[in-house]
Amino acid sequence: MKAAVVDDEAPARAELRHLLGAHEDVEVVGEAELAPRCDVVFLDIEMAEATGLDAARLLQDAPSPPAVVFVTAHAGYAVDAFAVEAFDYLLKPVDPERLARVLARLRERRPEPREPKKIPVVAGGRTELIGQDQVHYVQAEGDYSRIHTYDRSYLSTASLRELEGALPGELFVRIHRSFLVNLAHVASVRRTGADRLKLALDDAQRTELDVARRQAPRVRAALKLG
Repeated sequence: MKAAVVDDEAPARAELRHLLGAHEDVEVVGEAELAPRCDVVFLDIEMAEATGLDAARLLQDAPSPPAVVFVTAHAGYAVDAFAVEAFDYLLKPVDPERLARVLARLRERRPEPREPKKIPVVAGGRTELIGQDQVHYVQAEGDYSRIHTYDRSYLSTASLRELEGALPGELFVRIHRSFLVNLAHVASVRRTGADRLKLALDDAQRTELDVARRQAPRVRAALKLG
């Protein structure tokens, strides 16, 4: 289970990360203002820049929205929290047993792993099916998208956002508003400045793609970069 911890207080993040670390099947993939694609977001409500309630509304618009568990010192937000379809509501300091019960319920709601699906693409006036592992990256093209394999590209009538929701999040990561990359085909990573990365792929053209600054922490975490 992939979890993100969003709280503007570092000690609170550290404590929750510690508690989650006691559960072997839970991987904390981001914290602070970062909310990468994951199964659950543990979200504070009262933060300096924005409220957790606002963040939860934005998460609801994601193609595959994560479960939201609010973690707060204020009991008075419970009604508002469930109005944005929160999965649960934990009070600080978090009780380990209460957290364990929430995680048990989260495990029950996770779907069974699905067999990889073929992706329909348009080529030569006909529809072909290509495997997900053949996809190196996907590029937005208006309301549609272009799927790039080792040495070819294909038009897909699905949007980039639709494909992001359909492709497995542990492999395909949005690096820019226009690009979705298969991490299995990343050959090298180069730093080009503060919070700036450039990915080189292992396709025939050795394509290089810039990572947007706001996506850089998520990409570093997904590739386990220091």
